[in-house]
Amino acid sequence: MRRILISEVPKLIGQKVRLAGWVNIRRDHGKLIFIDLRDRSGLIQTITLPDKTEAYKIAKKVRSEYAITVEGLVKERPGNAVKDKDLGKVEIEVEKIEILSSVEEELPFEVSQEDLNVNIQTLFDHRNLSLRNKKVNDIFKVYSQVLKTYAETMRGNGFLEIKTPKILSSATEGGANFFKIKYFKRDAYLAQSPQFYKQAGVGAFERVFEIGTVFRAEPHFTTRHVNEYTSLDAEMGFIENFSDVMDQLQETVKKILKDVKKNCSQELEKYDSGLFVPDKFPQIKLTEALEILKKEYGKTIEGIDIDPEGERLISDWAKKTHKSDLIFLTHYPTSIRPFYTMPSQDSQYTESFDLIFRGVEIATGGQRIHNYHQLLQNIKLHRLNPEDFKHYLDIFKLGMPPHGGWGLGSERITQKILGLSNVKEAILFPRDVKRLTP
Repeated sequence: MRRILISEVPKLIGQKVRLAGWVNIRRDHGKLIFIDLRDRSGLIQTITLPDKTEAYKIAKKVRSEYAITVEGLVKERPGNAVKDKDLGKVEIEVEKIEILSSVEEELPFEVSQEDLNVNIQTLFDHRNLSLRNKKVNDIFKVYSQVLKTYAETMRGNGFLEIKTPKILSSATEGGANFFKIKYFKRDAYLAQSPQFYKQAGVGAFERVFEIGTVFRAEPHFTTRHVNEYTSLDAEMGFIENFSDVMDQLQETVKKILKDVKKNCSQELEKYDSGLFVPDKFPQIKLTEALEILKKEYGKTIEGIDIDPEGERLISDWAKKTHKSDLIFLTHYPTSIRPFYTMPSQDSQYTESFDLIFRGVEIATGGQRIHNYHQLLQNIKLHRLNPEDFKHYLDIFKLGMPPHGGWGLGSERITQKILGLSNVKEAILFPRDVKRLTP
């Protein structure tokens, strides 16, 4: 008999079916054995009666998280036992059970709990198990939708998907936050971003995007940083100014949020997301944001920059003033932006932005320098050696158009959509300063 998914069962009342999945929980009620079976499509109750001797004997052995197959008759549940949803209206009267794989050790927690009330480190130490929990599992359904919509929206706007190298001969951003590795007899670096290669992509394809891994060697111990994450990057040529980049990013993020709201409504319900998609994201200069923080919240920040508390407060202000969970902060100082960022008319500032979502920066971008001589000068101003960027500089000798782009954190946007307390919860197997396993 061919296996079917649990979600197909309600249409097959009165028929015999074969299911396969994991034991969510086993309950013994008198002589009846109830097994809630779980597969990728849903959860269903099965009942094994004592007169099905062989099946009953096997049912007595199974425990939570055993992988099993079940064959039996689809029946409507008695009226007083009906649950709300379709799968709650039916059950399987078991005729045959086969154990495919058993659990060889005591489980550190019950996967069937609605909320895993365990320490976050325990959650990650036993990641193979915690990912089976329905609520944890749902995070990655939302995450998958974020990735799907991003790629579809980019393609729909004429962007070509590319895959760039992650082993580089020089550190993309400069500075010290890179992982140095041995590449045969030479030193190499793990990519901090695909920046150089997506700019090269503009010179060939005009519009490019990438969904790819990036690495940051920053010894952070926060709820918003990890050392390996998946960045949603894009770069676009022949722009008028960096507003074109913000407009495209706004359209993309709006589409992501709308699709998540439409296609992941059940998952959002569990997380009490309250997701609202504004028509337009407010835009203010960073210097204006700092003035607002001082005036409205009595918060002062040394220098022209914003800290995590400032991002949270400016988000509160955007929500209160503009009814928006998202806000663009623009014109960051030259001193804190990478060397390839286009300076503003006032050269102490740049044509750059951050997009803040519910108190956390989820995207950084702006216009890039496309003139070879200006870029060379800017590398020197940042006290970097042009020789280290020779191959990068070569592309700017070949007629590069005005261009710009962004890097959007896929895990951060998922975290903020669901209101997760830690970005690591939105990562399958997170990597931070202390965690290199599982």
